[in-house]
Amino acid sequence: MSGYQPDTAAIAGIGETEYTRGTDKSGLQLLMEASLKACADAGIESDAVDGLVMTSRVGTNEDFVAGLGITDLKFHAHIKIGGASPVAGLHLACHAVASGIAERVLVSAGRNAYSSMRLGATDSGPRVVWPGDDIRRNLEYPYGMIAPMQWYSLHANRWFHETNASREGMATVALNTRRHAHLNPRAWFRDRPMSREDYDASPMLVTPFKLLDVCLETDGAAAILVTRADAARRAGGKPPVYVAATAEGHPDSPDDLSNRPDILGMGIGKAAPRALDIAGIRLDELDFAEIYDCFTFIVLRQLEEIGFCQRGEAPDFVANGRIALGGELPLNTHGGLLSQAHISGMNHVVEAVRQLRGDAGQAQVAGAHLGLVTGYGDFGDGAIAILHN
Repeated sequence: MSGYQPDTAAIAGIGETEYTRGTDKSGLQLLMEASLKACADAGIESDAVDGLVMTSRVGTNEDFVAGLGITDLKFHAHIKIGGASPVAGLHLACHAVASGIAERVLVSAGRNAYSSMRLGATDSGPRVVWPGDDIRRNLEYPYGMIAPMQWYSLHANRWFHETNASREGMATVALNTRRHAHLNPRAWFRDRPMSREDYDASPMLVTPFKLLDVCLETDGAAAILVTRADAARRAGGKPPVYVAATAEGHPDSPDDLSNRPDILGMGIGKAAPRALDIAGIRLDELDFAEIYDCFTFIVLRQLEEIGFCQRGEAPDFVANGRIALGGELPLNTHGGLLSQAHISGMNHVVEAVRQLRGDAGQAQVAGAHLGLVTGYGDFGDGAIAILHN
């Protein structure tokens, strides 16, 4: 049984910076900018924040206390499960406000992923430490397996081998997110169309990943302000978005992908049933989904593990316009990590809130009432949130 009751917590405010490829601002400056915007959007002064969940490699609780002028910090936490961290941060924030530990919890994510921390850079700061660092340094790095696309190719190629899935699904996801990005003035690729010919002609980087199957590297930050639902209604900011349920999950042997009992196993497969049970909904009731998309293939696999379809069936599931605006399940309506920006998936949460407020502009899903957001991190960690207006 979960200790969280549906709709106890709400997202009262959202904030984000401009998403760029090149900035003079530090990662911490970007985080502060997004955080201040989230507080203003919620109708509160930043010094009233009393809880912090930090999901980035930069920024400490002391930095946020100083930058936001916080006068009474009652709770803070750092989450380090890669791209699952922002949604897992929302999960933790909801439980914090539901339990009374804190009343106004800020969850932030930001990075200078283009301007710094680039593979091979000499001025990228501290070395990025992946889970299972001893495995990486002793068994993988010496043989050239040093990048996520190489690790994830093991999962992807096994999936193709076991299920005979079609490559068409990856192309569909790439083209769909780019079309949605054209409707989003905040998307990096808002003015750069992609044709099927462009996709097919993009170079193969690591089989089965073409260049256009891989997410962006961008600079920017985003943040959300979580409160109790009753407090959000009284705050005087934008209409709150209610959190029906959240959950976190981890695969077996989470730091060792290649020796996992089931290499196709993902944490989202454990988290999704819990969230659906808490929220008391069915998947076919959802109006849209914002699915973590570091690679096109990761979108397909999450759809399967969540339960929208069986393993190997996701390419058929996303076909024929089902995931486009106007389709049965509009997906990544902002352009996602593939075509809007890579903010570790916090931009997915921000987009879900905009959809449920009716503020998504040309990308608005008509009558949006119920949405799903996922995070995927490291070697298969997963987090999920079910939101509604």
